[in-house]
Order: sequence, then structure tokens, then C-alpha cells
Amino acid sequence: MSVVEQLQGLLEAALSPEVLEIRDDSAKHKGHAGARPGGETHFHIYIVSEAFGGKSRIERHRMVNKAVAPLMDNPVHALAMTALTPEEAARSA
Repeated sequence: MSVVEQLQGLLEAALSPEVLEIRDDSAKHKGHAGARPGGETHFHIYIVSEAFGGKSRIERHRMVNKAVAPLMDNPVHALAMTALTPEEAARSA
């Protein structure tokens, strides 16, 4: 199972997202700390979930990080994210 599939499974189980997009940005970090041959180390997550309602940006990031904790440090080195409620996502569309 790829790292993207593992991230997807953990996030779906923990946060029931309405929208989940995971982008592997590892190629942009080739040669940097934490990069490995074959990639799957640096990711960006776009996630829209009702679970983020009433939560600050930091709280949302903590929720995502908690959900994917089993993958952090190995194999995931870096994780960037955009975490929105459905209402916020609709306004930004």
C-alpha cells in the first residue's frame, strides 16, 4: 500500500472528510533532509471536514497530525496542509 493510500485511510477514519486531496511533493525536495530515493516523504493535504467546525487553524493541524501520527517521521518527513470546513471551502471556491 502506498503512503498516499495509508494517509487517506487514516484521515478518512479519523475526520470523515467531504473532500480529501493528497499531493506527493517529494520530487520538489529531492536532496533535502528527509528525502529518500523513490519519494513518498513530503506531502500536501487539502482536507474539508465538518470536524473542523469551531476549531482554530492550529487545532485543525493538530487533529490532522494526530490522525496520521503512525506515519510521521517514517515514512512521512514533511506534511503541509489546508484544513477547511465545508462552509469555508464553499466561500473560497
